[in-house]
Amino acid sequence: ILESSQIDKNDAKAVEAFKNGSHFNPVDLVCGVKCYKNNKFDLTRFVDKNTGFISQKSKDGKELKALELPGLWNGAMSDWNTIFVEVPISTFNPVKTVNDLLRLEHQ
Repeated sequence: ILESSQIDKNDAKAVEAFKNGSHFNPVDLVCGVKCYKNNKFDLTRFVDKNTGFISQKSKDGKELKALELPGLWNGAMSDWNTIFVEVPISTFNPVKTVNDLLRLEHQ
């Protein structure tokens, strides 16, 4: 899972793959923190410390760039097994733009 700012815009293949993706950042997460022997995983082993990216943000109407370190799914969950489960729209309804508020689920 990648943030759009992690996609190399000069790589046509990467841009095409991103545009054709069917899913985006999960928000509902369930994490197994213990192995089958009931021992806690050392989750710090799964952080990719070389991952980081510059994103565009705004504050008080001023555009700025921010250095973002890995979030849970775009770097801090590196090199472990992930299973994605698609959930019904009724359980996950993000609002990314004002037009999202026009969806039936937000009425």
